[in-house]
Amino acid sequence: MIVKMTKYSILLLTDRKESALEKIQKIGLMDITRSSKPIDKTSEAMLEGISASRRTMEILSSIDLSKEEDYNEIEKTARGLKKDTRDPRVCLAEAQAGLEEMTQRLQQANLEMEAARHWGEFNSKKMEALANEGIKLHFYTVPVKKFSADWTERWPMSVISTDDDTVWFVVAGDFDDIPAEEASKPEHSYAELTKEIWNLQQGILVNKARMEALKDRREEVEQLYNDQIGELNLYLANASGESVAEDKICLLTGFAPTEDEATVCEALDQMDLYYLKSPATKEDNPPIKLRNNWFARNFETLTGMYGMPVYDEFDPTPILAPFFLLFWAFCMGDAGYGLVLIGVGLLLRKYNILDLKNHWRLVTTLGVGATVIGLFLGTFFGINLAELESTPEWMRNLMLAGKVQFGGASYDTSMVAAIAIGVFHICLAMIIKAVGLTKRFGIKSAISAWGWVVLIVGGLLVAAGALTSVLDAQATKVAVIVIGVISLLSIYIFNKPGRNPLINIGSGLWDTYNMATGILGDVLSYIRLYALGLAGGMLGGAFNDLAGMTLGPNPTWQWIPWLLIVVFGHALNFAMSCLGAFVHPLRLTFVEYFKNSGYEGKGIKFNPLKK
Repeated sequence: MIVKMTKYSILLLTDRKESALEKIQKIGLMDITRSSKPIDKTSEAMLEGISASRRTMEILSSIDLSKEEDYNEIEKTARGLKKDTRDPRVCLAEAQAGLEEMTQRLQQANLEMEAARHWGEFNSKKMEALANEGIKLHFYTVPVKKFSADWTERWPMSVISTDDDTVWFVVAGDFDDIPAEEASKPEHSYAELTKEIWNLQQGILVNKARMEALKDRREEVEQLYNDQIGELNLYLANASGESVAEDKICLLTGFAPTEDEATVCEALDQMDLYYLKSPATKEDNPPIKLRNNWFARNFETLTGMYGMPVYDEFDPTPILAPFFLLFWAFCMGDAGYGLVLIGVGLLLRKYNILDLKNHWRLVTTLGVGATVIGLFLGTFFGINLAELESTPEWMRNLMLAGKVQFGGASYDTSMVAAIAIGVFHICLAMIIKAVGLTKRFGIKSAISAWGWVVLIVGGLLVAAGALTSVLDAQATKVAVIVIGVISLLSIYIFNKPGRNPLINIGSGLWDTYNMATGILGDVLSYIRLYALGLAGGMLGGAFNDLAGMTLGPNPTWQWIPWLLIVVFGHALNFAMSCLGAFVHPLRLTFVEYFKNSGYEGKGIKFNPLKK
């Protein structure tokens, strides 16, 4: 349900605006109109600071050096570091920059060291002194097969080192006839590079230790982040006020839930300002606050992922909630995995794992749904309950097992159930669309939508009545004629009253093409509920069979590989099932349902100015 809003137009002196907004912020009930982007350099700088805090929080949460070979040394160094009282964002940036720079330099130094080890030890200062005297040293490499011992008599040279393939030597002076490839002059000796590498390794260790120590300051950064958000909201609310009367009077526009009107008015009455209040209308485009029962409230997050409804739309959450739960449970398809999910939800209630603590009720609810539907599908950790002798007969009778005969062919009962759910879901969406258009724009704008509801929903009901013998042949004939006439007139003739009939007919034909191609594809999309549940159950059963092959007739140590295969296999299958059970029901909701229900989702979420 969309909470009713009251619009407040507040007039006050410009120089008293900031103090008034601070008082409004304290009550935390009013959404002051804000700019959607930085409105000046000040707000832009504030946003940059918020982004920096957010990045710092994410980095500090992701730091995990426990797998480093020298982790014990890192931890020891971190404990010995002097506490840095500066801004943790600056400290982290410095540590990251230093770590990156030193790591790159270490890679370069290792390459230089590999080249320098063939040139041995040398004194860079003496080489510079020789160059000043006009004696320049040239460094050469040549394959052993091409090197000749008499070269030492022809040129002033000295062999530095050799191996099985190459000879490294140095020549004093400039000569053009040396049959060897001149190498780059080494910038540092082997000993110098060894010392530099050691220093770099120590520097890397220190920077890692600094990052390890900064993990304990994440809450400090989070508090800073929250303070910055409050300051920005206050600033944007302050800056968004429209100045009138030569910049001496300021006009602010705000929205607050109508149920809080008494509290808001009492607070405004105590301020030195003048205000007008009126019920918000769709033309005001007020921010949207949702209120649902304990069950649907868990799924408001999913509604927000697509977009909040506009003020005169229906809140889709009460419909989204049970169907998403049903779709999720079908895709999971395993009662055992549902129990695991319940355990995860209860664990999230106590521990804030991956910032999901606020969603523990949603996770637990999804787990309950998966457990119940998993029992109906007859799967428990990949075990087919319908084939177990110990399964009670009453439970076996409730399972969606076996085949359904239709048109001379047989189909899996669970597949037929998935299609039936899809048909019902889309029919419900079409009815909601027709009701919504009627409520928002009047019956004239909804004639075509009602025509399609009569044709498809009415047609399905008549077909069901005929197949179940509820309607006899004569009643079925009359119902078909009535539905056909009403649908024909609504879709092709009166779809937009007052418009040229030929245009209406053309528009109706175009709608017919879209419906004929779209509805069939939408319904078939629901087969994924059956397919994902079947795939998860079969994969779980495959892991069980694979584990069972390791036991043999009298298992002893074979229980170890059995346990490893079962745990790893079901953990992998559980993860993949959760991913599929989230993505595909979300698609069925966002694409198939929202498209057929006409949901726009262009509303703005209610964001009150508060501490």
